[in-house]
Amino acid sequence: MTDQRAECWAEMPALIAAVQAAGDAIGLPYVAAQADLGDPEPMSDEEGRPYAETSFHWVDPSYAYWRDRKLALQLTFLTAARLVAEPFYYSDGHLGMWRSTHLLDEVDCSQAKNTPNFGEAIIAPVHLPRGLVGAVFWCSREPVGVEAIFAEHAGNLHNLAVKLIATHNEARGRPRNATVPQTLTRREVQCLRWAAAGKTDGEIGIILSLSVSTVRFHLRNAAAKLGATGRAQSIQIAAGLGFVGARAA
Repeated sequence: MTDQRAECWAEMPALIAAVQAAGDAIGLPYVAAQADLGDPEPMSDEEGRPYAETSFHWVDPSYAYWRDRKLALQLTFLTAARLVAEPFYYSDGHLGMWRSTHLLDEVDCSQAKNTPNFGEAIIAPVHLPRGLVGAVFWCSREPVGVEAIFAEHAGNLHNLAVKLIATHNEARGRPRNATVPQTLTRREVQCLRWAAAGKTDGEIGIILSLSVSTVRFHLRNAAAKLGATGRAQSIQIAAGLGFVGARAA
């Protein structure tokens, strides 16, 4: 293990304590965290012990949610955490945040509303480069006036969540095999953007007035620079690093 990763592990206890203390101070003392929503394994310490067992406590002490490998695909809050990168809150079957967004309006919260002894919550998604998404949850067993709490404390909670998730992933060496990408050329980015839009190599060639072999040359070079092993991974990494945006080329 590198010295840098060891330093990150050494920072984790203080970060865990700060996340818990923040929840205790605002009446949301039940905390859950996951550093990578795509990982079926729970967020754990250096010895592999889940923080849900050693550090955090849930609203239902009898429910070992971290052992449910399907939870990340089913939980309403995790669906919402994938859709937005800003903190949001839950209250009485609804999600809210500092701005209006149809994305949260369309999330079905009946699961949370029908959960016994579940009151309100603030959720801080953490979207990191290369498509890595984590989240921290602060919850209560009864209503606590979460909208006002959110207005005052959401920024601090999100900052804590980013520090916790980013430090934990750095300690674990995630994402694996991540390297600093070389600078992509304008043509490489154009080819990636059109590939992300679903265009074939031939179609990209027509759009950019390039031969098919030249398009493939640029895509191969981009993949090598990004450390990708194929077209799909090239697009995914490029999107996570901001080379490919929401619009086509």
